[in-house]
Amino acid sequence: MANYWAIAIGINQYQLFQPLSCAQADAEALETFLVTEAGFLPKHCLVMTDTSPPIDHRSTYPTRENILLLLEDLAATSWQPEDYLWLFFSGYGVNYKGKDYLMPVEGNPELVQETGIELRSLMQSLQLADLNVLLLLDINRAFGTQADAPVGEETIELAQELQLATILSCQPEQFSHETSELGHGFFTAVLLEALRSGNGNNLADLETYLSLIMPKLCHHHWRPVQNPATIIPSRQQVILPKLAIESDFQSEGVIYPEESFAVALAAPPLDDYPKNSAERGRWREATVNSSQQTKGQKVQESGSGLVSQPMPETSLGVNTRARFIPNSSQGYVSRLPANQPSIPFWKQFILWGGGSLLVAGLIAVVFLRNQETFRIKQISSTSPNANVSDVYDGLRLRTPPIRLNNQSSAQIASSSQWKKRNQAVLDLAKMSLRQTQASDLSMAIATARKIRPGEPLYEQAQENIKIWSQMILDLAEGRAKQRQYASAIAAARLITKDEAPYAKAQAAINLWRLEGKQYVSNKTLLDAANALIKSGQASTYNRAIEVAKKVPAGQPGFDTAQKSINNWSEKILDLAKRRATEGERNAAIATAALVPEETAAYEDAQDAIQKWQKK
Repeated sequence: MANYWAIAIGINQYQLFQPLSCAQADAEALETFLVTEAGFLPKHCLVMTDTSPPIDHRSTYPTRENILLLLEDLAATSWQPEDYLWLFFSGYGVNYKGKDYLMPVEGNPELVQETGIELRSLMQSLQLADLNVLLLLDINRAFGTQADAPVGEETIELAQELQLATILSCQPEQFSHETSELGHGFFTAVLLEALRSGNGNNLADLETYLSLIMPKLCHHHWRPVQNPATIIPSRQQVILPKLAIESDFQSEGVIYPEESFAVALAAPPLDDYPKNSAERGRWREATVNSSQQTKGQKVQESGSGLVSQPMPETSLGVNTRARFIPNSSQGYVSRLPANQPSIPFWKQFILWGGGSLLVAGLIAVVFLRNQETFRIKQISSTSPNANVSDVYDGLRLRTPPIRLNNQSSAQIASSSQWKKRNQAVLDLAKMSLRQTQASDLSMAIATARKIRPGEPLYEQAQENIKIWSQMILDLAEGRAKQRQYASAIAAARLITKDEAPYAKAQAAINLWRLEGKQYVSNKTLLDAANALIKSGQASTYNRAIEVAKKVPAGQPGFDTAQKSINNWSEKILDLAKRRATEGERNAAIATAALVPEETAAYEDAQDAIQKWQKK
């Protein structure tokens, strides 16, 4: 039976960033909900905040080391494949050199790589753990950092690539908001409201609710619009335990407590809001259905995941003569007018005209891409007994015959296999699919399986399936060699039980999972070693070398560790030589003595020490 886990991280008091107000409250509130209302076991819900108590004598203070060690320990000792994990983070995020980082409590905006948590490594390690992950990232964008791109763009791409369910609190070009009136960040407030109202049992419902409510909440508090970004993997997953789903939460809302509206300027009252409760219920239901059908949200498919795009902003009038104090027990959906500003006729003409041209273009592309398929079907229907080669004669490109004079049987077999592979690649191109994309090859296999025994092209289709499935495995193995373990596993999973390389693919997946965990662990060691180094201080290089030595031989990352160790030993020797030229012979000798044995610079360091001692 799958277990449900949650890790909630909320950081208010940063050491080098401006403090936040509600991050800690957000993490604590989510953990409380999951335990008390969603049925998560208390021992499976872990909180890391400025003041959270230790867990089994281990500190939960949200430093980089504590966060990574906690995840590492859980992956090694507690998590099982197919378990569910909610990972919530509320705090600062930075994009540096195209990579997104979560900033722990000691995060330094001037040393992002050394002090931040790289999201790529984090997401890959979670994917390798084979968990049903839900990432909830309420990232505040930091000002005055070395960021060179909006934080969030890489995270969205990674979530699509790795097929990890992910919700970001806002689009990359927007900002997350928090307010003391709510006691929460806007994202967490709406998230809790969705879960308590029964609108968060699955990702699709949760995405719909967040996209509908968050912009309206921003308007109520007179803040710039904030639209969440949601990535839904192709494999749908339930995100709450069955017990919690059946209970269909109906707790009181948290987004609009009455006391907050009693002291704040709020949105104008609704003129058409029904007076009695029965009419309000019908009106609210109609409003929700209408909003879900007509809201201006585009969902763009990328790979096999979905990414929600921002809804258009609506204009709200300001009514300074009255305060709007809704009943907190009612849902927020019906609290704002659904009227949209009118669009000028010339804009409508451009929109409709452009849309018509787009539709016509898509129809033309679909027709051209499927023209070859139509011709195959036509030939098959008119000549059911036609030979396979006859059917393909009108479609395939002619290739020169292969001469087999004086060739061995092995050469003949090799030539035959090469010809079959070329034909499979050619057939792939006819379907406008790419041989370098595992998902395209999987799509081609699914199409070939539709051809039944006895039908024209059946034998050719079966041969293509064998070749395409092997090409998927080849792609996966190539990615694994480049240490892209998560991507390699994702590709190998596309090989089904009915395909020849299945057993080999499953064995490779198990191996890559192990190597992937080793690689992430070893990379963490090397990152920690790099973080110790301070330019001009030989002792820091020596300490970094000792940490890098902990990477075991034969494991992924060992070669990188050895290169770093040799490089750092050269740095120590350079510092020793510099001190010798400055007349500090004793300091030079002491520095050169720090060069460890079994490094490239060790013998040179010993020779230098003897020379300096003679002087």
